[in-house]
Amino acid sequence: MRINQDYLQHDDYTDVITFDNSEELKMIVGDIFISLDRIKENAVNFKSTTLDELCRVMIHGTLHLLGYKDKTKAAKTLMTEKEDFYLVKRDF
Repeated sequence: MRINQDYLQHDDYTDVITFDNSEELKMIVGDIFISLDRIKENAVNFKSTTLDELCRVMIHGTLHLLGYKDKTKAAKTLMTEKEDFYLVKRDF
């Protein structure tokens, strides 16, 4: 929660926070912070597996680094569609 408070001024927990540190076009540099406790909670709440939730937030964070946003309903819908698309591409 400290990262949320310090950088995003949020007082709630989140599953993933992404920081884009890119300084050049076409160069992806960033940090993705993942809360495993929240991942486990989400897995139960969404009737999913912990592994599936972990993969989803890894994809979600990567999509943010690629420029996708999720602040509006339309943008969130697109992000979820992209997450679902890449989740089925896993080979394990």
